[in-house]
Formats: sequence, C-alpha cells, structure tokens
Amino acid sequence: MKFNKWTLGLAAVGAVSLASTVRADEMKALNTAISNTTISGYVDVAAQYNPGNPGNTAAVAQPAFLNNGKVDSFSLNAVVISLDKALDESPWAAGYHIDLNWGTDAVNVSGPVRQAYVTMRTPLGNGIDWKIGAIDGVTGYESNTGWANPNYTRSYGYQVNPASFVGLIGSYKICNEVTVQSGIANRGGTFGGGSTLFLGQGVVGLSSKDFIATVALTAPDSWGFLKGSVLNAGMFQGLDNGAVNNYSVNATFCTPLEGLKVGAAFDTVQSLTAVGDSLNGNIYGAYVTYKATDKLGMSLRGEYLDGKDVNDAYGTNRGMGEEITATVQYDLWANVVSRLEFRWDHIESSNYAYQYNANNTENAFLLALNVVYKF
Repeated sequence: MKFNKWTLGLAAVGAVSLASTVRADEMKALNTAISNTTISGYVDVAAQYNPGNPGNTAAVAQPAFLNNGKVDSFSLNAVVISLDKALDESPWAAGYHIDLNWGTDAVNVSGPVRQAYVTMRTPLGNGIDWKIGAIDGVTGYESNTGWANPNYTRSYGYQVNPASFVGLIGSYKICNEVTVQSGIANRGGTFGGGSTLFLGQGVVGLSSKDFIATVALTAPDSWGFLKGSVLNAGMFQGLDNGAVNNYSVNATFCTPLEGLKVGAAFDTVQSLTAVGDSLNGNIYGAYVTYKATDKLGMSLRGEYLDGKDVNDAYGTNRGMGEEITATVQYDLWANVVSRLEFRWDHIESSNYAYQYNANNTENAFLLALNVVYKF
C-alpha cells in the first residue's frame, strides 16, 4: 500500500486521538477511585503537670502515663491522617483504610503507619467482611483513637491489649444483636503506651501465630432503657510455647437516666511458658460517663491491677496497685474536643517494675489539659 503525507497525517491524528481517549478513560477511572475516598483525621495536643515531680528516668520502669516524655510538659500526642474507601452494599465490595500517625502516642506498625488494610466482602450468608494488613487491636475497652475514649490518659487495660496487629480477620453479623470476628495474626502485635505491665513474648518462632476471636452482643430496642448496651468478649491466643495470651471482657450499659452510662472491663494476661517467667496478671476496671449537655460531659474511671503472680527469673513481682481518673469535657469550639483530667495512681508494694521514681514513691498524681481538633 502506498502512503502519502495526507494518509500519514490522518494516521497520526488518529493515534493521538486514541491515546487521548485512553488517557481520558484512565483519568476517569482514577477520578472515580479518588471521589470514593474520604480524608479525615485529628491533631491531639496536651499540657501535663505532675505534682511532686516524679521524674522520667529511663533507669526506672514506670506506668505508661509517666514513661512517655510528658512529665511537666507540653506534648504533641498524635497527628493522624486517615484515607478510607468504605465498603458499599454490593455483594463483592472492596475498599481500603489507611491511618498514618506521628507523635508521642503514635502506634507504629511500620514507619508512620498505624493501620493499612484492604477490605473485601464475600457474599456468604449475611456477608463476611475481611480485613488483611495492619489492623487496630480488637480487644479491650479503650481504642487507639484517644479522643474517642472516656478519659485522656490510657487505662492499665489498654496497655496489656495488642494495640495493633498484622494479619487477617473476618467479621460476620449474625443478626442486629450479634457480631463475631475471627482471624490470625503475626505473633506479638504492637503494644501502645510503652507499657511495662507484665508484657513479654518469650521465645517466638518465625512461624508462630496468634489466633483472634471476638463476639459483640448489643441489646435490642425491646430491652427498654438498656437498648444499645454492648457486651464484648475477645482473645489473642497462641497455641505454642512462648505465647503470651490476652483475654478481655468488657461492657457498657445504658441506664434509666438519659446520658448516663456505666461500664466494666476485665483484662487478663497469661503465658504458656515464657522461659522462666510467670506472666499471669489481671486488671479490673469500672467506668461511669455522663453526657450532661451537648457540650458538657464527665467521665470517671477506676482500676485495680493484680500482678502478684508476675514473676521473672529473679523472683521479682509486679505487685498490685490502683488508679482513679476523673475527666471533664467541654466542647466550646466546633470540631474541638477539650478536656481537663486529674489522675491518681497508687502502688501497694515497692518493686523495680511498678514504681514512680527511684525513691519508690507510692502515689503519683497528674493534672492534664487535652485539646483535639478533628477534621
């Protein structure tokens, strides 16, 4: 076939047109994907005062709220940026979620990543929603998102539950009142708060895994004032030597008084062997929250820590102690959480792993102002 400049010109125009169409289709697909992604996050800052100057020496293991560089200081607790493409209602829906975080309270699975997982639905029964990747922990009363918790400082229970894990977990809603989760994760997980409360992983094999199971029960509308109350139970369970197992049961109950809720939490850590260590301890917690107005809320938390069976190879135990935390929240500005908190911690025995300074002080106090902007 013989070509002249006109046929070659037309071919070039056609090629450009085809390339433009392909790019347009690619941009359309990209724009569609981006349009379904939401961006949110928050900035969490605080000012903390500790009467008696308990210090922050690295030579003394301390509770997380002291061993965090915040003593008598201003702090940048967390900057969190979240990207989310939620599952739609289709039977084979897919999406993703990413939490990037920086700051003193950041939970870092890899670099600044707190969470990064792909979500997928399989249309079996009511539908199983899967997450695979780096995922927030699913046990315990309190979450990694600090402003969503009743109090500013973390509970003892939070410190002994995995804050995040890398693995696979599936969620199935049996009915409106019952949801179950089950999964498998890499051994150990990531713990938030720099905890020293009877944590240890013993000997960890490369193929060791933790098995996860939870159940959530929600009271139906027919239960009167109790409707919406929730009972959760969950576990991280290892089936080999060196596993440290976490079990958690917690509940939040509505009351006849509008805005008043009470909660309870039980967390226990148990070890199968842990190489010369006994890592068995229990934490008991109680919560009261009252939403007085749209802007004003109050929260009270009390905990008892029983670590008397936590013995290392030298025979030293973690001892026993308790804490009481009172928080007042008043949201004066739009999108801003602002709260004032007082906390008292007390130890019942002086030992290396549960004390507040080198002088074995039995009491520690904290006064903090916490401000969070959500976007």
